[in-house]
Amino acid sequence: MATRQTRQSKQGAFTIIELLTVMSIIVILIGLLVPALNQVRRYALGVKQNATFAAIRAALELFRTESGGDYPESGAMDNDRTQVPYCGAMKLCEAMMGQDLLGFHPQSRFVVSAAFTASPSSPWLYRLPANPPAVFQQNLKERKGPYLETDKVSAHMLTDIYPASGLGAFTGQSGQMFVLSDVYKRMPNLGTGEESKVGMPVLYYRADQSGVKHDPNATNAAPLPTTVNNNGYIYNNWDNQQLLDLGMPGGGTHQLAGPNGSGLNFYSYITNPQITMAKRPYKPDSYILISAGWDGEYGTKDDIADFQQK
Repeated sequence: MATRQTRQSKQGAFTIIELLTVMSIIVILIGLLVPALNQVRRYALGVKQNATFAAIRAALELFRTESGGDYPESGAMDNDRTQVPYCGAMKLCEAMMGQDLLGFHPQSRFVVSAAFTASPSSPWLYRLPANPPAVFQQNLKERKGPYLETDKVSAHMLTDIYPASGLGAFTGQSGQMFVLSDVYKRMPNLGTGEESKVGMPVLYYRADQSGVKHDPNATNAAPLPTTVNNNGYIYNNWDNQQLLDLGMPGGGTHQLAGPNGSGLNFYSYITNPQITMAKRPYKPDSYILISAGWDGEYGTKDDIADFQQK
């Protein structure tokens, strides 16, 4: 009787070879499944980022309607011309949500100091006291928007994304400006110290409708953004150049319009290949939006832009 039970026990057990075979099959299946899941996740995030761009486009049209028929400007500098960087990505966020995310003030001139002037008699437009007096209550009543709902887009200060030691030209108040972040949340929020993640800034460039020039071979064709002059170009790569010069928060440089024009040429990047007689950029009468995509690096194939790339 005991012999029969032992024989049956041996017949029902797995051999080492069989176990190794099963484990090998499982490892192979996991190896095939993980890349597939990553592809699905990347596709889903791409769809989500395009949906975010759709929300921004709708908000920009509303801004345009309520502000006299023009899109927000995207020049690289503070409009007081004090050599303070205030790039296109930051001006997009102010236009959509205000410098304090409580709405855009129609008296804004897109200057950094509008959020930090301490005297109520001065043009303090944003970042009001917790219990604002009557003059600030009136300020809130004058606000437009916010044009974007907080569940549609994320806004973060530059200091949430980049370490203080790596902010380059964005020193002091300029580093505390908000930008709209894309949906590819990979980096820890440096401002809160929490486990929450943030994405890269959404780059915003407004077309100069008085411009007629577009040279796909140009390198940093427009002058440094200390003057209004854009040298006749439709788009100005300097609008976000100082932001691109910060590189990737975790290290590395961006391919798009790198320092001093190295890397992928911005003007070539935005050239519409369907127009062959005279080279023209995409959307020459409005603006372009660019997300760094899955890899967090601007100027690579996985970038998400609100125009079709070939």
